[in-house]
Amino acid sequence: MAPRSSNSGGASRVRRRALLGTAVLVVLVALAGLAAYITRDGRNPSKASAPHTSSAAPSSPTPSPSGSPSPSARPHALPVPPNTHDPITFGKAAAAALWSYDTRAYSQAELLAALHRWLTTETKYADPASVDAIIPSPVLWKEMAANGQFATAKVNEGHFPDSFTQALQADPGAITQAYLYAVTVSGKQSIAWKGSPAGGAEDRVTTLAVQCRPKQPCALAGVMPSVAP
Repeated sequence: MAPRSSNSGGASRVRRRALLGTAVLVVLVALAGLAAYITRDGRNPSKASAPHTSSAAPSSPTPSPSGSPSPSARPHALPVPPNTHDPITFGKAAAAALWSYDTRAYSQAELLAALHRWLTTETKYADPASVDAIIPSPVLWKEMAANGQFATAKVNEGHFPDSFTQALQADPGAITQAYLYAVTVSGKQSIAWKGSPAGGAEDRVTTLAVQCRPKQPCALAGVMPSVAP
């Protein structure tokens, strides 16, 4: 996890998160729901979206046929965003990327840089801090790397939250401001490390803000602070 920024940098991130939250919520809960969303404006990342990490258990990329990663598996490449105009397809791919890592194959900084390439280039909507918050810190990454820790992700399904769908039906034109979609993804993260071929597994669920403007491939705006069912 990146070191804490100065007060000005922190204020900038709060303003960016507020912009992201406002844009998504115009659609998520329409105008009447803005106050409710402000209470979850993203200053603290959702525990449900943070990958499980420890110095004893790892995370990796591609699951084995049995669903559990094998420590002898080929190291996983850095995640690359798909070229798609479907927010649910993109959201599922983004969740899998956020739930996977391989300390044997690349550094923490390299993973962060790769994940930042998933973000929209529209900086007023992009929330890199919400991505950074769920990646292990450099210190923890070093401990995990000593154990050859890695994790893979299996996505079960992705959908638009009910609140998003209802708000969009009530005001179809609201989304045209930023073209931000809320996508909730569920799945499982399997973890393994040296000396533990069975590893462990944990259910995961997260809600992402995905931007899909017309005639442009989808991009990640950020990780929502709580899960929208």
